[in-house]
Amino acid sequence: ARELLNTLKPGLRGWEYGHLMCRSVMRDFDELLTLKGHSAMVSSVAFSPDGKRLASGSYDNTIKLWDMATGNELLTFKGHSAGVSSIAFSPDGGRMISGSGDNTIKLWDTITGKVLLTLKGHSAWVVSVAFSPDGKRLASGSTDKTVKLWDAVTGKDILTLKGHSDLVSSIAFSPDGTRLTSGSRD
Repeated sequence: ARELLNTLKPGLRGWEYGHLMCRSVMRDFDELLTLKGHSAMVSSVAFSPDGKRLASGSYDNTIKLWDMATGNELLTFKGHSAGVSSIAFSPDGGRMISGSGDNTIKLWDTITGKVLLTLKGHSAWVVSVAFSPDGKRLASGSTDKTVKLWDAVTGKDILTLKGHSDLVSSIAFSPDGTRLTSGSRD
């Protein structure tokens, strides 16, 4: 089917092409694991840098860490008082950050599951979090329409970026860590 779809000239490819191509590609993947354990919607997932673990953040206020070889639950991270909307591993995999509806970012030890830092500064739900490529800084985006840059060791609020007129739904560092981009509903 994919070969036939690819014979269409680009100018003749509409939404149907994209839909059918996506369905064709999806058939190439087999389900490897189904991980069950959260009691509410899973809102964010992230692979560890080595690909051996998977973290899942949920509206049940927890994060679970899973072994990707066995599908076994390794740890449950508890500490947020509202749903977890975003998670990210540090580049070395030893730490993880999470953003939540409790307006905080938590920095976790991925071996012990203990909270290392709780970062406060947003006035509303933290929707997106990211580590810089060197692991020295964190960034967060919130429904308060701001992006914050934090020191990943001290938890100090380094910079607040204002400019969006609606919630900040996504953030990402450039590969060299010199730029930060944000996406919004505005």
